[in-house]
Amino acid sequence: MRRVIAAINMTLDGICDHTAGIADEELHQHYTELLDEVGVILYGRITYQLMQFWQTLLKNPSGEKTMDDFALAIDRVPKIVYSHTLKNTDSIAIGWDSVKLSNQPIEKEITELKQQSGKDILVGSRSLIIHLMNLNLIDEFQICIHPVLEGKGLPLFDKLKDRKNLKLSKTKTFGSGVIVLYYEPLKY
Repeated sequence: MRRVIAAINMTLDGICDHTAGIADEELHQHYTELLDEVGVILYGRITYQLMQFWQTLLKNPSGEKTMDDFALAIDRVPKIVYSHTLKNTDSIAIGWDSVKLSNQPIEKEITELKQQSGKDILVGSRSLIIHLMNLNLIDEFQICIHPVLEGKGLPLFDKLKDRKNLKLSKTKTFGSGVIVLYYEPLKY
């Protein structure tokens, strides 16, 4: 059975903003290794469109090994995009061949994906993480906390229906001061 892993960057004050963190070699390598361990990535429309930046490095590598390696790793992983506004994949599949726009209810699709054999399922969008948390479908959280106080933006955990108790399973610290906290939800 596949696990659903919610992995996201967050500032110390709880804000999710892909531009507010410390994107150095160590962080890129960390996420490249994570991508090598998953079989599919789930995105909402907004995060997917932000991640399309990495397609540009496939055609024009940056020369920074860890950034170029991340671009190759994210290119290899199939992606499912959930959107209420997009009508087809023509508007999102610019450059990536392995993208599909979901047409199923998310709970049904995730339950089916979890039952399949294969590598784990990665969720990388704030909105999907919140939605899947409320459905109790996340098996592991990887919260990458950056030593930055942003002061504005979208908080990660602002729309939870119920309290969620978590168990810390491990931590990982980078030279930049970034810390990845690995949590598993406690089941009752």
